[in-house]
Amino acid sequence: MKKFKNSIFYIVTAVVFLCLMYFIAQKGVTLEGGRHIRQNVSTNGNWSDFMDAMKHNLEHPLAILLAQVITIILVARFFGFLFKKIGQPSVIGEIIAGIALGPSLLGAYFPEFSQSLFPAQSLGNLQFLSQFGLILFMFVIGMELDLKVLQTKAKDAVVISHASILFPFALGMGLTYFIYDQFAPEGVNFLSFSLFMGIAMSITAFPVLARIVQERNIHKTKLGTIAITCAAADDITAWCILAAVIAIVKAGSFVSALYVIALAVLYVLVMIKLVRPFLKRIGDLHSQKDSLSKVIVAIFFLTLLISSYATEIIGIHALFGAFMAGAIMPENAKFRHLFIEKVEDVALVLLLPLFFVFTGLRTEIGLLNDPQLWKLTGVIILVAVVGKFLGSAIAAKYVGQNWKDSLTLGALMNTRGLMELVVLNIGYDLGVLTPEVFAMMVIMALVTTFMTGPALDIINKIFKTKEKNEEERIKNCSKYNVLFSFGSAETGKGLMKLANAFTRKLNGNASLTAMHFSSADDQIHYDIDQYEKDAFKPVLEESAALNREVSTVFKATQDIELDITGIANKNGYDLLLIGLGQSIYHGTLLGKLLGFTTRIMDPELLLGTFTGKENIFENSPIDDRTQEIIAKSEIPVGIFVNKDFDNANSVFVPIFSEHDHFLINYAQKLIHNSQSQVIVLDATGQLKNDATTIGLIRSIEQKAPNQMMLQSQRTIDKDLLKLQSLMLISLESWKKLVETKSVWLSDIPSTLIINDNQLA
Repeated sequence: MKKFKNSIFYIVTAVVFLCLMYFIAQKGVTLEGGRHIRQNVSTNGNWSDFMDAMKHNLEHPLAILLAQVITIILVARFFGFLFKKIGQPSVIGEIIAGIALGPSLLGAYFPEFSQSLFPAQSLGNLQFLSQFGLILFMFVIGMELDLKVLQTKAKDAVVISHASILFPFALGMGLTYFIYDQFAPEGVNFLSFSLFMGIAMSITAFPVLARIVQERNIHKTKLGTIAITCAAADDITAWCILAAVIAIVKAGSFVSALYVIALAVLYVLVMIKLVRPFLKRIGDLHSQKDSLSKVIVAIFFLTLLISSYATEIIGIHALFGAFMAGAIMPENAKFRHLFIEKVEDVALVLLLPLFFVFTGLRTEIGLLNDPQLWKLTGVIILVAVVGKFLGSAIAAKYVGQNWKDSLTLGALMNTRGLMELVVLNIGYDLGVLTPEVFAMMVIMALVTTFMTGPALDIINKIFKTKEKNEEERIKNCSKYNVLFSFGSAETGKGLMKLANAFTRKLNGNASLTAMHFSSADDQIHYDIDQYEKDAFKPVLEESAALNREVSTVFKATQDIELDITGIANKNGYDLLLIGLGQSIYHGTLLGKLLGFTTRIMDPELLLGTFTGKENIFENSPIDDRTQEIIAKSEIPVGIFVNKDFDNANSVFVPIFSEHDHFLINYAQKLIHNSQSQVIVLDATGQLKNDATTIGLIRSIEQKAPNQMMLQSQRTIDKDLLKLQSLMLISLESWKKLVETKSVWLSDIPSTLIINDNQLA
């Protein structure tokens, strides 16, 4: 009876209360007398009523907005993913996605679908939501600025930065003189039009530049530091100028704008002298915590919103207030990083693509239907490039930079990206830019951002040095070079021990290189140096304990797999070691497009992770990232399954096919360098017919007697397996074992899965 007690209680309770509800409803009908109740009489039948209701629901403003957001995120992430794969910043792809969803493509070829997805009456909601995303984004940009860098390294950078503003600003105003009559909106004076063209020509995309510098691994060089500082100074100066320009445009004249500018100066002083010390005090009190309380988060969000509201009321745009609020946040890097993590994903993944699409809906490339308009577009691009590129390069050369670094700075400062779109949309909203000029300027923003990467490659090729880099030096002087790439600290320590086991006695005839990459989209430039130190600290401590020298390679990159294999292939390494992806996620195309850690959750592995019994053998034996590295690597790759690996004293080498014989060479290295006791298992009788391999084993036994044992049984002794420190196995045999779910896999020790690409 106890077994059914809960079920009986549930049924009785449901029946009693359902009867009570029915009784109340029936009694309630008697209260309707004289109230002229409307009766829904249908003449179309139940299915038609259902379809009418569905149509009504689809046309509801909230349903339309949700459909727009879903479409925008998917398309933006898809285009961003494609452009990252061709070496361009993902923001370029997201801007292209916005244009593709606008009248230039979707509206031109699928007008009915475009009208149903983006009806005119829905664009107001989309605009306000995208503006809120911009406010959050500008807040993050303000926090990413390291004001200490500006204070300590600003001398040369400010000269270069201001030259990179003045040159294109002047050229932009000069261009305006020739196009004002034909392209200025009716009722807009020359000063307003020319000022907006000038500021649009002189802006630099700080976030895109910072990520390019990180991705190209020059952030720790003098050039990288100057570039970051120039971009930061450019951002601050340009936004101050933009605030003044907005004030002039809204006021109608420079004299009346002085009142707005005076209020703006007062606002800045209040933020710096009063609000900033208050926030610093809060930050100091909570700087040691690993998370922020809801009260603290609320205080900082209120600061952001009040600051944005104040600048909007003053007349210099809410985005300036958001930027200022971010710039005065507490300078503690850990504190800023915690807060950015709370804001950045929502701002960049969810809300910012809405801004790109809203810009795309405004960009009608079809309006440029005359060759003269395309010629003018070309002139605008030329003026923008000449002004920004030459202005920065000439100033950099003047302050003492060599020509290569000067031209590199010019190419970097010519990057406009998202910041240009922000300025253009402000000008469009104020009625200063016509739709035709707006479209031309959007094209200019795309071209100048797109050309940054190729321009840097051309400059590097022209000035390519004949001096050999460190990797080439290692290649020429070393006999066996091991490169290991790690993500987590534990993986790095295990790979360090394993690399040492293969090379311990080679002394000067071997080199170890530890490599750690992170996604450029996830890194913030101001704390990247500290991030690098923290990432390598456990590995360096382990190398010191082993008394082994290890070189380090760090890079923030858009494509981790491509860069890992690129370094491994080009720099003379003999073996690449990586950790097996034992994630609770499985890589899929959808996961990469959405950008949520590029993985999709797997419930079984998630449960295993929480219970401490994660089983890596139930699904694909190799995760997608590892498979990509194997496919692109030209040298042997070792995939390490770390199960508390400490040494290679006892090693187990199962041979399942003729393709596994190369494993004997790796076993020989472990015997020589780590005095390993190796058991070779001829599991399928392959070795007895291979005179070459048998001869190699015999020669090893002669040089190191009692250190290699050959066994021929077809079954594996689990007790023997548990005594081993390490197992060496080929990739093909590993796949077969996992696919057949061999029962002894659960008892394996730490395992090195080797794919010998030199034999392929």
